[in-house]
Amino acid sequence: MAEKKRLLYVQTSDVPARQYSPLVLAQTAKAMDIDATVYYLGLGLKILKPGEADKIKLGDFPSVKQMIDKTLKSDIEILVCEASKRMLGWETVDLIEGVKIVGAATLNDLVLDADGVMWF
Repeated sequence: MAEKKRLLYVQTSDVPARQYSPLVLAQTAKAMDIDATVYYLGLGLKILKPGEADKIKLGDFPSVKQMIDKTLKSDIEILVCEASKRMLGWETVDLIEGVKIVGAATLNDLVLDADGVMWF
């Protein structure tokens, strides 16, 4: 039996219009029986502070917070870069429930293991 495909979506931006694509694509991958992971890096972490994703709602899409919640409920991991957290000067920070803070080496491992990587 062939090994299940894996896709990695890396979110580097805090620009509202760029928030939906990795979440929609990760959910779509899951529906296609493809393993998906979303990794937040750099300024993308700002969206994960409580209340920030609730403020973003574009068009007839749900809020970004609702999209994040649906992503997590779909058993899609959302990972957060520890080094980026420190870069932003956040020694301690509250992030939305369900995300996992990981080391920078994790991103390298994920890229090496993925069948495809998309950056946003």
